[in-house]
Amino acid sequence: MHSTLTIQDIARLAGVSKATVSRVLNHNPSVNALLRERVQHVIQEYDFVPSVTAIGLAGGRTRLIGVLAPPLTWPSVPEIMHGIAEYLECTDYEMVLYSIGFERNHSDVLDHILNMKMVAGLLAIFPGELSNHLAQRFQQGFPLVTIDDQSKPSALPWVGINTMTGAYEATRHLLELGHRRIAHILGPQHYYCAVERYQGYCQALQDAGIALNPNLLFQGTFTPASGRQCATMLFSRERQDWPTAIFVANDQMAYGVLEVAEQQGISVPEEIAVVGFDDNMLSAHLRPSLTTIQQPFSEMGRQAIEALIMSIDQNHSMEQGRLKQSTQSGSEHVREDPQTTNPLRIQVPTRLIVRASSGSPRTLPIG
Repeated sequence: MHSTLTIQDIARLAGVSKATVSRVLNHNPSVNALLRERVQHVIQEYDFVPSVTAIGLAGGRTRLIGVLAPPLTWPSVPEIMHGIAEYLECTDYEMVLYSIGFERNHSDVLDHILNMKMVAGLLAIFPGELSNHLAQRFQQGFPLVTIDDQSKPSALPWVGINTMTGAYEATRHLLELGHRRIAHILGPQHYYCAVERYQGYCQALQDAGIALNPNLLFQGTFTPASGRQCATMLFSRERQDWPTAIFVANDQMAYGVLEVAEQQGISVPEEIAVVGFDDNMLSAHLRPSLTTIQQPFSEMGRQAIEALIMSIDQNHSMEQGRLKQSTQSGSEHVREDPQTTNPLRIQVPTRLIVRASSGSPRTLPIG
């Protein structure tokens, strides 16, 4: 019988209501001490292990949070998930992970998940084509937060970075090292972050009084293979037409550049400096190690799940130390005011991580 016990069984054996059992399981302080002791005695006697879903349903409120994510093989996703899990450990919420590919629009899958009403809210990581569908659900009152750099921020609550500022800083770093011919390998232009990284690159050149050279632009796809292809094209040119540095729109493509450079005996950074964007876990362990813009993926996960839970439960709060850490991280909570909404925007600051691949100054820093 023990393995088939339900909350209803515990309520019957303890002589209380299902709502009382649910409140005891949820550590609700409003339960009478005598009743709490009676319920706990039955739970211990029958070695009852409650279902998280059942607790929520019995109490009229679920403590499950849905997380919709790309495959965990995506470079940034494990770090984001680490931040989410770390935060949830300090709460009485549990996570349900839905990991799906975004090769097609999975709106039917999303509808199935939400129609089951198992989760109190949803954190969507890089939702891609599902963004419009999520926006409809949000407008209907369902709690949602997105971590997204593929689409321009919309009415959905959003956590991300100032991509243009990060790209500007990466390019500025190369300029301050004395480089004037700086190539750029772009990401796919249907990704909003790739457009912003290109804009940051252009702005840094403009501020330094350097005209944009279309011959130093190469189109990539955010994959190591496309980095290899772009580097092969670049290094096939006459030596005098080479740039002295490359700002690559993500670390994955930068890995391809470094691979081709090594194969062709091109010294990095002595012959060409390389800077990436993301600071994936592998970037510090390459030879040479990769200078890059660090996206704080774990912190993005933590702040996104905090924002989601606070939108579900207005009384939710974390320890003062956690809140202090969040404030000291320099995150900006930006609220824009479109005509009918007041969406949350949380920008977590990026950081330039200088490593061996960008090398030492060639000339005095520019003013």
